[in-house]
Amino acid sequence: MQPVAEHTPQRRPWVVGVSGASGTPYAAAVLRGLLAAGESVDLVVSRASRLTLLDETGIAFRDAHWREDLREWLARGADGKPDAFAAPDGLDDLRYWPAGDLAAGPSSGSYATKGMLIVPASTACVAGVALGLSKDLLQRTASVTLKEGRRLVVAVRETPLNGQTLKHLVTLDETGAIVLPASPAFYAGATHIQDLVDFVAGRVLDAAGVPHRLYRRWEGELGGGSRGD
Repeated sequence: MQPVAEHTPQRRPWVVGVSGASGTPYAAAVLRGLLAAGESVDLVVSRASRLTLLDETGIAFRDAHWREDLREWLARGADGKPDAFAAPDGLDDLRYWPAGDLAAGPSSGSYATKGMLIVPASTACVAGVALGLSKDLLQRTASVTLKEGRRLVVAVRETPLNGQTLKHLVTLDETGAIVLPASPAFYAGATHIQDLVDFVAGRVLDAAGVPHRLYRRWEGELGGGSRGD
């Protein structure tokens, strides 16, 4: 009798899609939270988001140097200060896919993932996903996530919202996505812009079922946010 072969557990990452909306610190906080929780991550950075990232952080995100650029991005605080966080070491369980690579792993339903988190999501991205355009890898992966019945969290970051965008958001809700506006709360005792960013990132991780300690949870007692403990 031949010995039973040992099988390596299949890697099942969360796909994080970063669109061109303002709010790249939200994406960085979500990525830090996923990595801190020991989750595997696949990252897709849209072409439009590179312009936003450059404008908000001064970081030019490059395909050929994505590890170096990502470390710098994850180390930067929401206030723009560098080295606010310890940069991750190896990024061994994070894969980066260029947005133009429509043959990438996440473009196929047979590529195993836990789901997808789009943070931040622009209204253009929302429209593309709602209409099933699949114009780039980010939109294609979102469509695959929906058709496979996996969790899709869309952290839309725009205000005000017009009627067409609201219809697109309703469509996403009806198809099974979780629509999560990037709307920080103040009951958690925020004293710094990073606290507000971490609240939104924490809610994204809550929607994904990923444990974290990014914000103070409501415990049913008034004044908890003002205690500062």
